[in-house]
Amino acid sequence: MPLIIILVDCGIELIPREIRHHSAVRKNFSSQIYASQLLDNALHHTAMKNLDNPGKRGRPDIAHLCLLNALGSPLNKIGNLSLFIHTINNKIFKFDSDIRIARNYNRFKGLMAKLLIEGSINANGIQLISQREGTLQNLIDKFKNPEIFLFSSKGKLIYDYYKFIGDTSKPVVAIIGGFQKSKFSQEILNLSNNVISISNYSLDAWVVISKIINYYEFYHKII
Repeated sequence: MPLIIILVDCGIELIPREIRHHSAVRKNFSSQIYASQLLDNALHHTAMKNLDNPGKRGRPDIAHLCLLNALGSPLNKIGNLSLFIHTINNKIFKFDSDIRIARNYNRFKGLMAKLLIEGSINANGIQLISQREGTLQNLIDKFKNPEIFLFSSKGKLIYDYYKFIGDTSKPVVAIIGGFQKSKFSQEILNLSNNVISISNYSLDAWVVISKIINYYEFYHKII
């Protein structure tokens, strides 16, 4: 049974039109360069101050690290990982297990900007990243009677969570926040009552993803 991971509220978006006139944006922006069109807090911090919900925006680096961890895992290499990202603007994308995400951050930003503009990434007739229509609830409803877990430092601390993630015949959906700071929206909290924590510490999203995958691999003897 594949493990389904959804990275939610990722700070991946094109630079909003209302701040494109700002000097911090105009300094690097080019309509000919995809990477320059993606909102990035490291470059656009001063321009972002008046945007709504800035704590969840302009952090494509978080998704980059999470994707590298997940797609490089043995679980993904044997085709037993279904990986989705959900953006701050409610776009949902599925990543094919065969995609090789660029290690270089600027190349990754260019890929994400192209994805947002064109809606998919294709190579050699294969759709490597595809957009899914509808809401997160619509996506989850397509899985047959899944076990859904929201991972949060504010959830109930579970020491042996790997047992109920691995020891089930149901599809397991692991939902992890892809943002720097803030909290799950009510829409996401409504997806499941199983809000759990896996550490006494607040962990980065890519660490959480790595631990979940590692325990799942260990339980199912995937090496």
